[in-house]
Amino acid sequence: MGHATMIGQMTSVIILGLDPGLGTTGWGLIRAEGNRLSHIANGQFKTSTADPLASRLVALHAALPALIAAHAPDEAAVEEVFVNSNPQSTLKLGQARGVVLLGAARTGMPVGEYAARLIKKSVVGVGNASKDQVHAMVLRLLPGATVTGPDASDALAVAITHAHMRTSLQRLSVC
Repeated sequence: MGHATMIGQMTSVIILGLDPGLGTTGWGLIRAEGNRLSHIANGQFKTSTADPLASRLVALHAALPALIAAHAPDEAAVEEVFVNSNPQSTLKLGQARGVVLLGAARTGMPVGEYAARLIKKSVVGVGNASKDQVHAMVLRLLPGATVTGPDASDALAVAITHAHMRTSLQRLSVC
């Protein structure tokens, strides 16, 4: 892959955040240079509810490699599945998440996985933050970013969480 570069002692890394969903998968790309974060791009992959499940998964599978080829991220991060009251919805979300994980992992880049509560806590400061609170903090942390929708905002939050976690781990490894 590769844009990881050294700037002085700081490494610049491009992180792809992914918020998987069968109907809409959000994606967001940020650059992390130490604690400094900057927005690169964001968007959403959408599938039609009129299409069979297998076709929707194929469409999702086809969209991700093109995005990765266009931006060559160094690392990826994916939101973990949460179990909701509808087992069928949870299963479909899990299938979409599997396609997204596979698409990112096939490139050989490291892929982090984060629970929704951890993402909200990392970005907003509380694990039960609303989507609106997450969106507002994403815009604050990435000034000038125009976000294409709630799923893209969530994906940027996943990327921000990954950037925070990798910076914390680097600090710990120095000690």
